[in-house]
Amino acid sequence: MTSHPSYADRFFRCDEEAVIRELGPERLMQALSQMLLIRNFERRAESAYQHGQVGGFFHSYMGQEAIQVAAWMAMGPDNWWAASYRCHALALLLGATPKELMAELYGRSTGNAKGRGGSMHFFTKRLLGGFGIVGGQVPIATGAAFTLKYLEKKNEVAVCFLGDGAVAQGAFHEAVNLASLWSLPCLYVIENNLWGMGTAVERAIASERLAEERAPAYRMEGYTFDGTDLISCYAGFKKVYHDVLNTSRPVLIEAIAERFRGHSISDPGQYRTKESLKTAMEHDPIEKLTKLLYAHKITDEATVHDLDKAKRDIVVEAMAYAEESPWPSPITLEEDVYAP
Repeated sequence: MTSHPSYADRFFRCDEEAVIRELGPERLMQALSQMLLIRNFERRAESAYQHGQVGGFFHSYMGQEAIQVAAWMAMGPDNWWAASYRCHALALLLGATPKELMAELYGRSTGNAKGRGGSMHFFTKRLLGGFGIVGGQVPIATGAAFTLKYLEKKNEVAVCFLGDGAVAQGAFHEAVNLASLWSLPCLYVIENNLWGMGTAVERAIASERLAEERAPAYRMEGYTFDGTDLISCYAGFKKVYHDVLNTSRPVLIEAIAERFRGHSISDPGQYRTKESLKTAMEHDPIEKLTKLLYAHKITDEATVHDLDKAKRDIVVEAMAYAEESPWPSPITLEEDVYAP
């Protein structure tokens, strides 16, 4: 998948045919539909940014779609979720509409956070937020897991998505240490896209396996997933989810999927060669799933083309909605602000 020789031998293994039979054609097509919606949302939102319609920061999830889609499919939406600033996909999966999210990017009053949060701060009923501070979501998710245990909610877990760069933050180690000491039901998912801003992960993190090498230090189980493979990610998340429900013990997961864009939209990504990027894009999770569906005669090229167009049309409509939505009134600036 990358130039690193040891990645392929790390991955969680599953019986692919058994997982395909378990999911069935309808759910597999649902997964593809969600991944295409995310990809089209990111593409069009990126274009809007480049045309001056969107300001602030923008971090694309392109190339990583299989990870959060698989987690959502394996665990269902009725858990507590927290994410980094790369939060568009998770918000879509957890019920936010393309219209409200696009309006938020445009800074309009009809946006997900009334135009106040922008790209990095999407919320839903079960999404505790995207966080602009690296690692800032890790203590929040840990707190959610503590709440679940305190209230004896044994059928829910907390799920925390973080980037490889957050693994070096002190808050990460403090939180997972506490989660282990108190046996909190939390899945910590390190989405290793191989680049912490512009620095290759092997130059920033002093270990090769971000989850499996760290987990034993906190008496936790650690796993490594191929983040470009929806099938194996689904099987891995399903197993870990049930383990956490049964044991109320935290788990550390590393899901590897190289991003297709720079760290943010302002990053031209000149720290990697065109050949390296081309190699990464050969492992496109959408292409990988599509080829699998073709091979099992679950769908065909015409159907996928129409599905992709339908998702593109949804996003284009969301852009029109955002453009037509009103700007927030300055009078409302201090509304909903918590002041103790």
